[in-house]
Amino acid sequence: MRVSRGLIAAASGLLVAISGCTSSSEDTAADASAPASSAPAAPEAAEIAWSDCDAQITQLVAGTPGSERDLAFECGRTEVPISYDEPRGATLPLFLVRARWAQQTDRIGSLVINPGGPGGSGADAAIGQALTLPEDVLRRFDVVGFDPRGVGLSTPVECIPPDLKDRIVASEPRPTTPEQVDEAFALQQEVADGCAEQYPDSLGTFNTVDTARDMDLLRQSLGDEQLTYLGYSYGTTLGSTYAELFPDRVRALVLDAAVDPDVDPRAEAEQQSTSLEASFDAFAANCTGLVAGCPLGPEPRRFIEELLAQAATAPIPSALSGKTRQATPGVIMTAVLSALYSTDSWPQLAQGLTAARNGDSQQLFSLADAYSGRLQDGTYTNLLDANVAVNCADTDPATALPEEEIRTLATEWGQRFPLFGAGAAVGLNSCTVWEAARTPIPERDAEGAAPILVVGTSGDPVTPLPGAVDLAEDLTSGVLLTWQGQGHTAYPKTACVTGAVNAYLIDLVVPQDGLTCPA
Repeated sequence: MRVSRGLIAAASGLLVAISGCTSSSEDTAADASAPASSAPAAPEAAEIAWSDCDAQITQLVAGTPGSERDLAFECGRTEVPISYDEPRGATLPLFLVRARWAQQTDRIGSLVINPGGPGGSGADAAIGQALTLPEDVLRRFDVVGFDPRGVGLSTPVECIPPDLKDRIVASEPRPTTPEQVDEAFALQQEVADGCAEQYPDSLGTFNTVDTARDMDLLRQSLGDEQLTYLGYSYGTTLGSTYAELFPDRVRALVLDAAVDPDVDPRAEAEQQSTSLEASFDAFAANCTGLVAGCPLGPEPRRFIEELLAQAATAPIPSALSGKTRQATPGVIMTAVLSALYSTDSWPQLAQGLTAARNGDSQQLFSLADAYSGRLQDGTYTNLLDANVAVNCADTDPATALPEEEIRTLATEWGQRFPLFGAGAAVGLNSCTVWEAARTPIPERDAEGAAPILVVGTSGDPVTPLPGAVDLAEDLTSGVLLTWQGQGHTAYPKTACVTGAVNAYLIDLVVPQDGLTCPA
């Protein structure tokens, strides 16, 4: 998944319950402070210490679709260099999950997964993908996901306290007045200051380039001569960075919901605002086209504008027993954003908005909490922390916009993109105030790599289709596959896309460049 408003992404957080399979924070601190070795400066792949966590994960997923599959799960831990400038120096631990189907035959190797964000748990994604991937793929591959450095259970970046995350989610989602923009800037500065204080010297190590290097060490540790990879959204940035650094080690890369490699942060935010507005219109058209009628009435945009005004005056309580939180306009818009990622969430969004209009916001909180990584006990995963840390470590400071230009954009985009524009504009300041070393992502053509499959969706609300077109064109061996559907990511949602991707992953049969699959 790709971020919106500069701070938020999505994850399910299943692995919070199996944190005992990885090292403690004390162990991590000891690793990070280990003295540098005098050995030759070349990184070596460390062994993966695997442990059986099958019973634990099987219990967690019981009753969910796909849980009837005869799968075996293992949890793993390995070490990678903190700094590749000192590849034999101090290390940090990475956490992995491997899933293997009992009916596996003619094994090809490992299919490494990254779900996006940045900040999404790859280990968590491996569990979900093992339940949902086509059996033809499971028959030939182990499914392996790792939490990238700084994410989940891999030395997680944790520098934004829960109360600040609550304030971020609840804050004004459409800041246009000088006072509203000042408040948004103050929240961003509070995040940046807190993270710089927590990680004064190491904050910049959580970056995509070093994560791609980590992934090559993992490939070696898994025993694969070349990498087979499935990356979604931000995972396409990670995958294409890997291909740029290690083109000869690419077996097959599927880059689904591609992030545009050619646009600067301003252009990306403008494209995303355009797509989100279009996706809300698609949701509204779907709702008003229902045979039973749309619960939001004939004008869903008008409905949500009125609901936002209602919540601004009197935040809406939740009817869920024991809950005292009240939904502000920020919570409502976070819920809307969450639901636009998948058409499967559209019914819940319509019902949740209707219930909120009648005084009960619990369904909207459910959507918003899933999006921001908030858990039932009021704590959070480190999704938000990792998201801003990685995004900002990857950002070239030269692309920063002056504060006054951002203020102007907030006003202009607030008119052009009424629901999402102002928030996207103000989000451009998030990394301007970030105090950490930067490792900008390189230009990527991956010359010399095997064919790389780039997948885009015409109605993607978060990574617009032009991004997939540009990435496929930039990659020397890039091949574009387009799905004329709605939602974020395409595989394996439709038979046409699924067939093409399966053939590529398993048999290295590359689809015709420019192939378009119908909705």
